[in-house]
Amino acid sequence: MTKLKLGPLPDDKPVKVTLELPAPLHRDLIAYAEVLGRETGQPISDPVRLVVPMLERFMTTDRGFAKARRSVQVPKAET
Repeated sequence: MTKLKLGPLPDDKPVKVTLELPAPLHRDLIAYAEVLGRETGQPISDPVRLVVPMLERFMTTDRGFAKARRSVQVPKAET
């Protein structure tokens, strides 16, 4: 089994996102959604739903960002 950084997506109210992606990145996002769907048994109908968890995961694991946030006490976004 492949070890992906994302797990099953929470069943949450969808949020509309408008963003332009380079074609290669879009293809990778679709491929990631397919792999994640196979791994979790939860098919991803819209790969755009991965963007928020990916960004959240990226920011929570970015040590430089965490250090900068602590040093200037940037307020956390409310969820």
